[in-house]
Order: sequence, then structure tokens, then C-alpha cells
Amino acid sequence: MKHLSRIAQSLVFFLPFCLIAQYTDVINSNRPGQSVSAYAVGRNVVQAEMGVSYERDKHSLLQTESNFLGVDLALRYGLLFETLELYWEGTYQKENISYNGLGFDAARTDFSRNRLGLKFLIYDPFKNPENNKPDLYSWRANHKFKWKNLLPAVSVYGGANFILGDNPFYPEDPTISPRAMIATQSRITPRFVLISNISYDRIGSDFPEMGYIISLTHALRNPKWSIFVENQGIKSDRYSDSILRTGTAYLFNKNFQADMNIGASLKNTPSKYFGTIGFSYRLDMHQDKLVPIEDQNGGENGQIGRNSMKKSKGEDGGAELGLTKKQLKKQKKMAKRKQRKEGSYEF
Repeated sequence: MKHLSRIAQSLVFFLPFCLIAQYTDVINSNRPGQSVSAYAVGRNVVQAEMGVSYERDKHSLLQTESNFLGVDLALRYGLLFETLELYWEGTYQKENISYNGLGFDAARTDFSRNRLGLKFLIYDPFKNPENNKPDLYSWRANHKFKWKNLLPAVSVYGGANFILGDNPFYPEDPTISPRAMIATQSRITPRFVLISNISYDRIGSDFPEMGYIISLTHALRNPKWSIFVENQGIKSDRYSDSILRTGTAYLFNKNFQADMNIGASLKNTPSKYFGTIGFSYRLDMHQDKLVPIEDQNGGENGQIGRNSMKKSKGEDGGAELGLTKKQLKKQKKMAKRKQRKEGSYEF
């Protein structure tokens, strides 16, 4: 029994890194960087990600200096099933610009980003539990680098940019322009995650834009803290740049995260220096779908708890492995009765 207890405790530690569902017990935020995770937030989860930023630009050729104060907001909702996410993101900015060569100042305020789209996970390397079983006898085997960990989860994104009214940042763009993206995510080790995004933006406009983002995140020894580095590239006839970011995030609880980042561009037309502070908050209404034990695949029964092997009161003992179809049907009927009685309904 001692040997069995050690196995159960080992599984409790390692299985959180091998979950095959989209939903996680801890908030999954795209902040503090600009990269987009391949995974969705989970069905019936509403998540808000907000930040306040300051940026200073200087253009050596145009002889201009600009100060930006902006608010970033993203709203994410797990729609219909675990792998689908509805995603809106917007940035509202005020720019004060000085034309040093001409001797006058100007200001403009509007949305510099206003997008709505759907993200769908098309491939998840962790879906097959047989490929991700932990080694119960070796800590090193579970934490060392493995080439197969570079195999990423892949999602596709389709959406559009929206220009509301006379936007001074995009005076020549159409009201609606499509946007497409591929997002990948690899768990290199339990503490390192690599994310990449490749996007084609403002499709059909006079200034279509190609872009990429590569982001590496590292969880520190205190798992509430994480740090990241990120490189973003933008290529367009209107604006091209290469930007570096770094920052940190702190997890206050499973539904709330705060973050900060700083960054700069690698060119001087214009040169950019910026900083952002923000937070992410999750309204968790997720409920796992109950699957009868006879319909479950091996290795998908969830985590083994510390007391799983202990006897329950009034029972003969043994681990509770799941519900049969008959028990599940009875449980659903009792839940519906309780909802009607209390006047509450499940959304």
C-alpha cells in the first residue's frame, strides 16, 4: 500500500502538466505580451484582459516626436465547445505629436486596434494520454528537454478589423478588412512554453500587413511568478518594424493575474520605447461534461487524488472510478429537479 500511495502522489504532481482539456484550473491569459495562445479559455468561461500603456516615438527622417497613452482591452469567451473561442481585442489611444521641422503640434484619438474573430484548435499533441504519461520513478525524466515537446498545439484564427467613423490612424482603410492567423504553442519543459503567431492582416486594403510573434515564457520556482521575452515583426508598405518585449506576471489567485512589460523597437524610423501594466480576470462558469465510465478512454479519468485509495464512509472501500450510464442518468434527473425547485438554470 505504501508503494501504491507513492504512485498516487506522483500522479497528483505530474498530471496537471498533462491535461488534455482546453479548460485549466488556473487562468490562461495572453498577457503580458502580444502573442496569442493556441488554447481557448474553455467552454462558458468569460475572460477580460486589460492594460494601460505609455509609448514614446521619435522619427529621425520625419523629425517628429510622439507620446501615446493607450488602454488595451480583450474579451474572450469559450463558445459552444472546449476548442472554440470568441475573441475581441481593442486599443484606444491618444497621440500627441510634435512636428519639429515645421514647428507645430497636433493630437489624434481613436481606436488603433479593433478586432473581432474566432479561434479554433485544430491539433493538440496532448490529446492522446498515451504519449504523455509521466515517469513515476524519475523526476529528471519528467523535467528534462524532449524533442517531442517541440511538437506544438495548432489553432487557426479568422476575423476582421473594424474602422468606426473617421479614424485618423487609418484614414484610407475600409470599414471592414479580414484578418487571418495561425497560432502554435509548445511546452518545451514543464517551466518553458514557446508560442508563435503568423498573421495576415488588413486583407484587401491598400496596406495589407504581414506579421509574426515569437514568445518564450518561463515559470519561476515560485509558480505564481513568470517572466517572458518576445519578438514581434511587422511588414507593410505603411509601417514595418521589429519589436522586443520583456516582462513579468504574478498570479494572485486562480482567476486573477497582474502583469507588466517594457519594450523597444530595433529601428529609428521611428524608434519606440514603451511600458504597460495590466491584469487579467476570469469569470469561471465552466462545467466538465460527465462521461459514463464505460465510454471513457484509458488515461482520461482525471487526476488521482491523495485520498483516492482510502475507504469512504458507508462503503466497502476502493477508488471511485466513475459513474455508469444508469447512475449518470439518475444524477442528471436529480440535478434538473433541484434546478426547477430553486428556479435556477444552467447556461
